Amino acid sequence: VQVVESGGGLVQPGGSLKLSCAVSGFTMDYGAIGWFRQAPGKEREEVSAILTSDGTRYYADSVKGRLAISRNNTRNTAYLQLWHANLEDPAVYYCNAVPGSFWGQETQVTVSS
Repeated sequence: VQVVESGGGLVQPGGSLKLSCAVSGFTMDYGAIGWFRQAPGKEREEVSAILTSDGTRYYADSVKGRLAISRNNTRNTAYLQLWHANLEDPAVYYCNAVPGSFWGQETQVTVSS
């Protein structure tokens, strides 16, 4: 199983960004994809997750209203859309595929004008 995140980069405060999580060697007929982030000096937190079977979504309270998670089972890819970026969002972002708990290599998000 291989998990590859992409889409990170520099975003201006108030701007938007879309991250992708491509999973190969893994069926998305069941299971879940979670997005996590870790800012410098802070613990890793799960910000969102989606059940790949029916699209049920979870969002951490800290990001509700500013993130949207989605998935395309045909492409074996999950997405994380970030809106209204602020200074709490800079971090390395990871996705995790379960069952099996497969992690990607991370993608960096920087918020700066």
